[in-house]
Amino acid sequence: MSFVRRYGDPILKSRATPVDRYDDTLRGQIARMAGIMSDAFGVGLAAPQLGVSQRVLVYRVGQDAPVIVLVNPEVEWAGEEGESTEEGCLSIPGIQVDVERPVHVRVRARDEHGDDRTVEASGLEARVIQHEIDHLDGVLILDRTTREQRKEAIRTLRELERADEAA
Repeated sequence: MSFVRRYGDPILKSRATPVDRYDDTLRGQIARMAGIMSDAFGVGLAAPQLGVSQRVLVYRVGQDAPVIVLVNPEVEWAGEEGESTEEGCLSIPGIQVDVERPVHVRVRARDEHGDDRTVEASGLEARVIQHEIDHLDGVLILDRTTREQRKEAIRTLRELERADEAA
């Protein structure tokens, strides 16, 4: 997806700005995000991945599930039980690394109209929400994995980059 910013883009390492206007411009951006996420067969997407420094994310866990919008999300509570599972990222294509995350979270946010929203999530949904909130904070999966996996992923990314340049 040419719209999705790739590893190395500085916006992916920056904390996004809180949203303070809930207008048609925001809702248009959210619709665009949902479309790009679906086209890329992703389960979540954060605004910085499209080059927009706003604290907005969309996700959908399951093909028939609705797209959920979280604006200015904050993790209110995270359970003590953690789980390490392999994660990928649209901004780091071709890379999957193990990431430890809480299995259960409660997130406070607003929707695209500015109305309060609380999401209690477990399993994959909790993981996706945390992954996308990390994007809003300038944190990537490579920052959350082991040193060994990070080094291997960066080596693979360099090889892919060289192959792209040679093509």
